[in-house]
Amino acid sequence: MGKNYTNYWYWLKHWEKYRAVTWVLSIFWLLLLVWLAFLRNLGSIGLIDETEPLFAEAARQMTVTGDWITPYFNSDTRFDKPPLIYWLMAIAYKLIGVNEWAVRLPSALAAIALTCFVFYALLVIGYSQREFNRKRVWLSAWLGTATIALNIHSIAWGRIGVSDMLLNACMGSALLAFFLGYASPQPQIKVRWYLAFYLLNALAVLTKGPVGIVLPALIIGSFLLYLGKGREVLKEMQLRRGAFIFLSLTLPWYILVIWANGLDYVESFFGYHNIERFTRVVNHHSAPWYFYFLVVLVGFAPWSIYLPVAIAKTQFWQRRSWHHQPRSQQFSLFAFFWFACIFCFFTIAVTKLPSYVLPLMPAAAILVAQLVRPRKPREFNSFFPALYLSGIANVLFGIILIGIVAYSPYWLGPDPAMPDFPQVLQQSGLLIKTTSILTLVTLAGTLLLLTRKIQLLWGINLLGFIAVLTLVVTPLSVLVDQQRQLPLRQVARSVIEVRQPGENLVMIGFEKPSLVFYTQQRVRYYLRSTKAVRRLRKMAVEEPDPPTVLIVGYQNKIAQIGLQPHQYEDFGTDGPYQLLRIPKQEFLNLN
Repeated sequence: MGKNYTNYWYWLKHWEKYRAVTWVLSIFWLLLLVWLAFLRNLGSIGLIDETEPLFAEAARQMTVTGDWITPYFNSDTRFDKPPLIYWLMAIAYKLIGVNEWAVRLPSALAAIALTCFVFYALLVIGYSQREFNRKRVWLSAWLGTATIALNIHSIAWGRIGVSDMLLNACMGSALLAFFLGYASPQPQIKVRWYLAFYLLNALAVLTKGPVGIVLPALIIGSFLLYLGKGREVLKEMQLRRGAFIFLSLTLPWYILVIWANGLDYVESFFGYHNIERFTRVVNHHSAPWYFYFLVVLVGFAPWSIYLPVAIAKTQFWQRRSWHHQPRSQQFSLFAFFWFACIFCFFTIAVTKLPSYVLPLMPAAAILVAQLVRPRKPREFNSFFPALYLSGIANVLFGIILIGIVAYSPYWLGPDPAMPDFPQVLQQSGLLIKTTSILTLVTLAGTLLLLTRKIQLLWGINLLGFIAVLTLVVTPLSVLVDQQRQLPLRQVARSVIEVRQPGENLVMIGFEKPSLVFYTQQRVRYYLRSTKAVRRLRKMAVEEPDPPTVLIVGYQNKIAQIGLQPHQYEDFGTDGPYQLLRIPKQEFLNLN
């Protein structure tokens, strides 16, 4: 028994020496992470207005019209984004049908691919370094994958059918491919990684346009300029072959879409959706200069607490020291430039949205992962005071979160689409469950601080995050869907049942694109009742057939039209929405 116990204890302390065991643990860890973060209940709720249905319907239109060049939504061209996300959704429709799973599957798969690539890069680069510690290399890779998958930003954008996570995966993978090529001592492998970089950059440009190449060029250029290795590395990168790959993949679609749509596409996509978004406020998306400090703090929580220490650990100001380091040792410096360039670029940009800084999350995960793998002997001890302060900030952050959650029903703003949500949220018991989990995590973190076991605090954060994700976020998303989106889907089903051939469908007082997707019909939007009456009066004269129109709106908005009950057919209400059939001639009789 003693011998068996000794062997067991030896294995427990030296597990990293057993390659099969570490790989089994790693595969299990990756599968658990991606299932929890990106696949679990992926299609269990409906599409979320207002952005997700725009992508979903544009992709569906491609399968209906057969036009895979020009995206359309609601019979109008949609030039916001290039076609890659639409193509992937359309392919998913062909494979598994037109449903929420198909809409979100490209984002989920992109997030999974990026998570696995971060794990691979951390492992390969860790093993390529001199005097590596196997245990710390594996721990760093596991921590990196946990932080890139289990944060608010990644989970939110990895589970919604928009282009942001696909851009993040393509751009992030391209930057990782570049560094793997940069750090590789073998010429053949180096070239392969560089060519993969060009391929992935092309996919990024097909996902979201020029930003897919501008940001990687800015990051890599700044990194090489800092190290004084620009000419040396550019010679290695096979620029001509790379340019051929890049242009061969990107130019055909851009040429075809401009050929089909002319200057309208150039002015809308390049002018409005790229240049103007950077130089002025678009769609009222303005924010103060410190906006992205808050976005990263909340979006990368709870790991964002350790970002200042992780950035300081790079000692990026010691240029001479970095210049003499082997290339494989420069991964954390590269991650710093990756993080800083994206953060500064979008801070300077006038239009600001939380999703814009999603591409810096892989860099943030790499920086935090490097905390468990010192570059120099005893480096961890030198940073222990800063880590301890971060641990204190971690506990304080937990206390603040407890307060925010406890008082959330009182500061939640009114939403006319779900007016009763604060009361329903209180009655659900989710707030009590959340505060209980956060309280336990905070108490455990305090105990670890008192015993000076800082590194175990990351494990407590991880367990707490998983508990909140599985026990709170999943049921909360279902609750929000039932309150906000389900009534609109029920209205869509009613529209499909009662709509007569050719009958127009009108939405008054709001724009909910999901109604277009779920009814698969064109919808005319009018934000004001007075404008709707003017247009419908004109329609009654110019388009008398069919003689009726279906109207969806809030009850108070429909009441503003001024019709009497005998002038319309009422199909009832679903949540805040009311569905009516009104003869067009009735609008001619209104004052």
